[in-house]
Amino acid sequence: MGRKTGVTFAKITMQKRLTTELGRMTVEEYAASPKTPVWIILENVRSAHNVGSFFRTADAFGCAGISLCGYTAQPPHKQVDKVALGATDSVPWLGFDNALAAIAEAKAAGYLVLGVEQAHGAFSLADMPCPESGIALVFGNEVDGVEADTLAVCDGAVEVPQFGMKHSLNVSVCGGAVLWEATRRYRI
Repeated sequence: MGRKTGVTFAKITMQKRLTTELGRMTVEEYAASPKTPVWIILENVRSAHNVGSFFRTADAFGCAGISLCGYTAQPPHKQVDKVALGATDSVPWLGFDNALAAIAEAKAAGYLVLGVEQAHGAFSLADMPCPESGIALVFGNEVDGVEADTLAVCDGAVEVPQFGMKHSLNVSVCGGAVLWEATRRYRI
């Protein structure tokens, strides 16, 4: 099972870090800290839990902010707040009637806008462009994905390679993978 690497590991006793060892910032310190030039656009995300998860992930990776579009739940919201664990206070967010308006604003701010979707001509996640000006990533509805009209105004698309049968990830799980890759490229 798995590939053999030929690497031998010495046994190490692992010990979890204490919360006090994590170097957590205050909301004010976080607001003043440098941000990863990644803006998230959520289009008609049904589950408030998924929205809360995006807030938490955006905070973890220091993303610039989130646009909540259409019927996507907006803070304050009991389910968003439950999952976000306070990240709605640290991550800037904007509300829009639709994703087209959010995309127009992101483009005006200089972001390259990429739909996260299984689409012809999409970049594989490993080849995702990350220009210095930053990227705005559009994540769509849990069932229908990014709407066709929305995808048409994006500068391109990025797709997460998958090797199973379903070719489907939960939107917040997909977000975690894509946002980590963007963060890795911009910050590490």
